[in-house]
Amino acid sequence: MSADRSPEYLASLVAELRKQPRETEWLEFKTNNSEPAEIGEYLSALSNSAALAGKTTGYLVWGIDDQTHDVVGTNFQPQQRKIGGEELESWLLRMLTPKIHFTFYEVQLNGHAVVVLEIERAFRHPVRFQSEEFIRVGSYKKKLKDFPQKERELWRIFDQTPFEQGLAAEHISADEVLRLLDYPAYFELLKLPLPGEKHGILHDLQEDNLILPSEAGLWNITNIGALLFAKRLKDFPKLSRKAIRVIQYRDNSRLDTTREREGNRGYASGFEGLIGFINNLLPATEVIGQALRETVPMYPELAVRELVANALIHQDLFVTGAGPMVEIFTDRVEVTNPGAPLVDTQRFLDTPPKSRNEGIASLMRRLGICEERGSGVDKVVAQTEIYRLPAPLFEAPPEATRVVLFSHRALRDMDQAYRIRACYLHACLKYVNREFMTNTSLRERFGIEPRNSATASRLIRSALDAGAIAPFDATAPFSLMKYVPWWAAPPLPRPS
Repeated sequence: MSADRSPEYLASLVAELRKQPRETEWLEFKTNNSEPAEIGEYLSALSNSAALAGKTTGYLVWGIDDQTHDVVGTNFQPQQRKIGGEELESWLLRMLTPKIHFTFYEVQLNGHAVVVLEIERAFRHPVRFQSEEFIRVGSYKKKLKDFPQKERELWRIFDQTPFEQGLAAEHISADEVLRLLDYPAYFELLKLPLPGEKHGILHDLQEDNLILPSEAGLWNITNIGALLFAKRLKDFPKLSRKAIRVIQYRDNSRLDTTREREGNRGYASGFEGLIGFINNLLPATEVIGQALRETVPMYPELAVRELVANALIHQDLFVTGAGPMVEIFTDRVEVTNPGAPLVDTQRFLDTPPKSRNEGIASLMRRLGICEERGSGVDKVVAQTEIYRLPAPLFEAPPEATRVVLFSHRALRDMDQAYRIRACYLHACLKYVNREFMTNTSLRERFGIEPRNSATASRLIRSALDAGAIAPFDATAPFSLMKYVPWWAAPPLPRPS
């Protein structure tokens, strides 16, 4: 049995499910029918039906009579079941598209073995098993394609329900809410006094949709509440894989890991500790002043902070089995989050920010963790210029977004791609600040002496030839030439 569901919890859950007057579209009782393909079809049907019914979870329970709801026991042992040598849970997950979270739990009730399969509701797409979508119609499992009205309704729900509004925990007491959430951090980050009594705390958490009232005076914790303020993300099985991972490698490859840590606190309540942990792993460098040696971080702390916050806020939370990740190499830092970028990576500096998770973005701004106006990328680029580091790299590997910060490298050691990217991002930064890149500004960016202005001219020529930048006024004298990013180039004059 998984450690995140106690026997007492499971006994209480089964008792509540048995109180249902009949099987529902999100609940199925069985005794010993445990054919793998049948279970897979029920995973699809119950997940899709839970979404239709507004439930966060569907259930398939073995050991309960489907007519009387009596506890009769089962001989089904999911942990022992294999398909061609593959474990049942692994086989089922492989056959599902998209992947959803589900877990088998085993518990003894009144001397009888009972198995509970807890199934995450469908998000964004209907769940398919072996390329077929299923749905529950009453207590019957059917193919979704045979019920077009239900299919339309399901897609309508997907279009209207952001991940943040899903439920991470349902039907729990007020005391359990306060046990699971780091509510003091919520009030501290908002610089609000902590209410002196439980009702005031719950009221304020509800105002920000971190919790919602449930039946019989109980409460639900929303995904946004758990993601931002969980004391332990592992207490929320469907969200535990969203925890950020920090990995440090021995050299410039992923072959040898020296340290790895997975965050377990909510994004907001654990953010300062996370940034402190990352900064302690980052290399430092010595700067020799007129009389003293000073050790300074290799990477700008502000840039690291902005990139980590962006990875948390802009990730695609519907991607299962993946979370944000910070990888530290000897020559670079890579910050990756699930989900393809919503804007072209070449336009990160000038495009107004878009977020898949507006609720999280809004609250994180109020908490002072991320930028109010979406200028985080501008700050990252500006900080790398101040530190005279190579320009950051923004890239989009399959179903992900990644930003790479590089350690110090002399201009002579930068290859052509590094130099062109630095020129381009310098022109972008100047442009969004209503300024222009010039030979002088580029010399300052790279620390080139004024007497070596020809070096800056060669860098500009390379960027022009690559199409990364363009003259603001092609007719201006060379000594007064100004440059803009390629996308801001003024239109060519029409021939008379």
